[in-house]
Amino acid sequence: MSKTPADKQATLAEARTRIDSIDQQLQSLISERARWAQQVGRAKGPLKAAVEYYRPEREAQVLRGVIDRNDGPLPNAELVRLFREIMSSCLSQQQPLKIGFLGPEGTFSEQAVRKHFGHAAYGLPLGSIEEVFQEVAAGNADFGVVPVENSGQGMIQMTLDMFLVSKATICGEVELRVHQNLLSLSGELKDVKRVYSHPQSLQQCQGWLRVNLPHVERVPVSSNAEAARTARLSPESAAIAGETAGRVYGLKTVAGPIEDRSDNTTRFLVIGRSIFPPSGNDRTSLLVSVRDKPGALYDVLSPLAKHDISMNRIESRPAHTGKWQYAFFIDVSGHVDDPALQAALEEMKPAAAEVRVLGSYPVALP
Repeated sequence: MSKTPADKQATLAEARTRIDSIDQQLQSLISERARWAQQVGRAKGPLKAAVEYYRPEREAQVLRGVIDRNDGPLPNAELVRLFREIMSSCLSQQQPLKIGFLGPEGTFSEQAVRKHFGHAAYGLPLGSIEEVFQEVAAGNADFGVVPVENSGQGMIQMTLDMFLVSKATICGEVELRVHQNLLSLSGELKDVKRVYSHPQSLQQCQGWLRVNLPHVERVPVSSNAEAARTARLSPESAAIAGETAGRVYGLKTVAGPIEDRSDNTTRFLVIGRSIFPPSGNDRTSLLVSVRDKPGALYDVLSPLAKHDISMNRIESRPAHTGKWQYAFFIDVSGHVDDPALQAALEEMKPAAAEVRVLGSYPVALP
């Protein structure tokens, strides 16, 4: 028997009533969680700053539990985002975390801040990656978020170079799916005479630019948000940036997404001033300088294989200690407190000029 419109309306009314009831329960439970978060703060005692209440390993464990319990229909990434915002709001009852990032407002770095710390954290836009490191070191920012790698363009050399001179530690990582858009005041492709963007973004979109704007001037700037801010001053200019930058600076979308790779993803690092305890699924970043002798790199890396430590990544950079001297950035699975990794590090030290642990941190969540 088919349902009448009245039956369908009754079903809709019942569904809405049930949703209202669930919303009330959710609000009550969120408030209860916030009160228990306050109790955690009191149990920790009178700490001096918000950063002393923040425990990324605990957050990672909670969010992994969210994923493990998820049986749909919402995807893991959406549930993680919702719970991240709840935890961010609860933590801000003590005092909002202050997070430095490559500004101005509207950059992909700011999006990475929001993905990792939630919207209750205070974002501190800065003029360069170097400034982010400096503000964290000075204590003016509790943490910083810096880009380190793009899936198509490789490593961000400035970020790696800063670890050669900075004592900052890596406390976390964020993977952000990056969509590039061409933005302008008019929203018309025919009006575009020049394109502003970060050099990495110009590279990520070079194929699209070659086909659609082959004779247009390309102007590199410090960030995509800066590109959007500049493009709003001229009707003949456009910016390559994210949708957020377009909304912030009042630009229309000419085309997008225009990145050449459909899997365009940027990895960001969260930097701070200390190493946190293990979360149960961690990564450790090392900075290793080797002596100039045959087999030096093999001697340094072989203890990792001996102790069954998986190496995820290795990059070399000039060490700034002498001509043709190199430092290696190595990511491995595990936490520096793990006995196997501790043993491997002890065996690496005699073969290396320097072995420095840059950080141990939870592996990125969806």
